[in-house]
This record gives sequence, C-alpha cells and structure tokens, in this order.
Amino acid sequence: MNVVVTGCAGFIGSRVAAWLLEQGHGVVGIDNLNDAYDARLKEWRLAQLKGPPGFHFHHLDITDRPALRELFSTLRSSDLSAVINLAARAGVRESVKDPWSYYQTNVVGTLNLLEACRQHGVGKFVHASSSSVYGNPGRGAESDGKGAGETRGEGPIADLPSTVLRKPFSEGDPTDRPLSPYAASKKAAEELCYSYHHLHGLDVTVLRYFTVYGPAGRPDMAIFRFIKWIDAGETVTVYGDGEQERDFIYVEDIAQGTVAALGLKGFEVLNLGSDRPVKLREVIRHLEGLLGKQAKRRYKPADPSDVPATWADITKARDLLDWSPRTRVEDGLAKTVAWFQENRSWASEVRTGEE
Repeated sequence: MNVVVTGCAGFIGSRVAAWLLEQGHGVVGIDNLNDAYDARLKEWRLAQLKGPPGFHFHHLDITDRPALRELFSTLRSSDLSAVINLAARAGVRESVKDPWSYYQTNVVGTLNLLEACRQHGVGKFVHASSSSVYGNPGRGAESDGKGAGETRGEGPIADLPSTVLRKPFSEGDPTDRPLSPYAASKKAAEELCYSYHHLHGLDVTVLRYFTVYGPAGRPDMAIFRFIKWIDAGETVTVYGDGEQERDFIYVEDIAQGTVAALGLKGFEVLNLGSDRPVKLREVIRHLEGLLGKQAKRRYKPADPSDVPATWADITKARDLLDWSPRTRVEDGLAKTVAWFQENRSWASEVRTGEE
C-alpha cells in the first residue's frame, strides 16, 4: 500500500510515516518545512525517515493547489491507496495572533487535498483534527464525585483523581462553540471532509487528537517547554494555577491509531486520547523527579483561548479500531526526557516561543 502523509516532518506526521514504513508500506511524504517553530526539530525527524526504503519526500505546501495537482498526477500510476492529512498550523494561542495562516493551511489546504483525492480516484482520507473543537461547553464545574472522581489506570500520576470534568468528551458532543481560530479552522475542515464523503463517496476518518507528547515534540507545547526549562534551571511559566487538566497521549500510540484508521469505511469521527486526564502541576512534579531538579514556577493568568480540562472518551476507537493506548504517562514522560538528554547539545537551544 502506498500512502501520502502530509506534514511528514511534523511531530505526529513523522511518527505516522515511520510506523507505515515499519509495516512495509510506501510513503509519499509532503511537508513545506515552514518556520512556525525551530526547523532543527523538523530536520531531525525527517532524517530518521530517509534511512528506510519506501520513503519519497516532496517539499511542497498543501495550499499550493497547482503543485499539489501536479504531484498527484505523477502518483496515479503508483497505486496510491490513501491520504493521511497531518499538515496543519497548530497551536491555540498563536492562532489568535495570526488566524489567516491557520485558515489557509487547515481549511484551504484540506480542501485542496480532498479535491485531489476526488480527481485522482484516491478512495481513503484520514484527517487529523483536534480535541479543541469541543471548546468548553459548561464543563468547568467542580466534580460531584461521579465519573471524574474515579481513579483511572495505574501509577503515581494515574492514581490522582480528576476534579475538573464531570464526564469525558464524546464524539457526539456539541462542537459549535470553538474558543480559538485554530479550533474553528479544525472544525471547518471536519465539515469539508463530510461534504466530500457525502457528495463523492470518499471514505473519511476524522481523528480528534488530544494532547500529544513524546520525543522531538513541538517546542511550543507544555511538555517540551517544561523539560527544557527545568533542565536549564530556568523559570517554568504556567498559565493558570496548574490545576488545569490535559488528556496526554503518547505520540507512538497516536501513530498506531492513525494507521489503524486506514481500514475504516464510510465517514467516522473518533477521539484518540488516553482517557486519563492529568493535572499540569503533577506533570511538572514528575518531570522534576526525572530530571533531578526542582522547578522554579511563575504563574500567569489563564489564556481565554485555553480550556480548563480535556478528557477523551475513546470507546469508539476501541470498538472500531481495536485500539487502546499502551503507554502510561509516567513511561512516556521518561522516554521524552531521555530523548531530550540524548539530544541536549542542540535541543536545549530550540526556542519555545516564551523567550
């Protein structure tokens, strides 16, 4: 099977491409290698992909419709089976500053890919969406002790009960009140995906990723920032009081779930998360232990574009994909710290956007 993976030099895209290659599939990688964050991370990820056979890279922007059309024309004879769209402008806060670039990539870019699939007979489209589409529909109240107060999983972090959410986000929940241009762009792309399924019979799976972390992660996300700051003895900036919760999901688990989605027919929307929300303050505490250093904390007001908590209901993914996350957050954080330490010579110089 030959699969187009857009955003192949990105955090998630590189792992999805690697997982496909490990299974013996061919990968046509597309990435514009933009400067949204330090290019050294993208170069490192791309270098890991260029070793195995079956990988072909194209330096291309999915918003460039003529270039995309030309590429797909050359791929028709190679028995192209599917497109996995992981190219995106990511990040909630940055989208408030520059919403135009987010809509160009996340909406127009997705439309270009859907149209390329229609024109060239590619029958399967997997689209990466986000838990951000759920917004914050009245879920900020304290727990009543039912559901969110239950202990999930095992380990020093998992045993800490959730106190923010009453129930997890389910795929049938309302998604009509996005809190940021990023979330709105992701929701708009989902609607385009359904339109192309309805009008043209394209099999589409929309995957709503929760908070993905792991080695070589995005430097604008909390885990990378916290590790870098604690390791260097710098002040850790926390937006809000640290009580906010995130459903952290390890990147390898996300990659496996994404590839599994290639087998679904029709139109489906699935959450991919851990079903184990964790407080940010507890993540910092665990990283302190892994790094052997105590964090100096600085608290700033919560950003209005951020939600207080996320929690994924992954029942549907378990049922349809036979998928469950395998990596405990304690183990995933340890692997992420180990990667940073192995690559400290350059990773410590990567700008996080907070400098």
